[in-house]
Amino acid sequence: MTEDDLDLLHRTVELATEALTLGNSPYGSLLVDPHGAVVFEDHNRDADGDLTRHPEFAIAKYAIAHYSPEERAACTVYTSTEHCAMCAGGHAWAGLGKIYCATTGAQTAQWYAKWGAEAGPLTPLSAAEVSPNIQIEGPAPRFEEVLYDLHRWFYLGEQQSQ
Repeated sequence: MTEDDLDLLHRTVELATEALTLGNSPYGSLLVDPHGAVVFEDHNRDADGDLTRHPEFAIAKYAIAHYSPEERAACTVYTSTEHCAMCAGGHAWAGLGKIYCATTGAQTAQWYAKWGAEAGPLTPLSAAEVSPNIQIEGPAPRFEEVLYDLHRWFYLGEQQSQ
């Protein structure tokens, strides 16, 4: 990864932090167009109970609405945590390009298991296992500690308040 890639991943961690401060689960992502411009960024918006409101899925919908198939293939997605199976499917169906992730789904699944967090309804597959057309680069070790802390705050904080 280049320093530019790491800077963009840093922004996804900021978005994940913003999500958490708003009561959402700590995930953030952004879309870079074929010319290198950040054109869409978002974070999870699941505090209302709609657990499908992931930024990676929103990115796929945005890209379909704004870019041709050829342009979508030249776009890049940066995300704080590798796509879940739902979002990887959206990414694949949209025909988006490479994914850079600060941490992997396998890492977060290990954290959740360590904390005794209830498993979600999807098998924690790598995005590349969901679609062989998805190219992923990551994790970026410099973000592991902060993401671990964000997820711990969200999941253990929630468990402690029950």
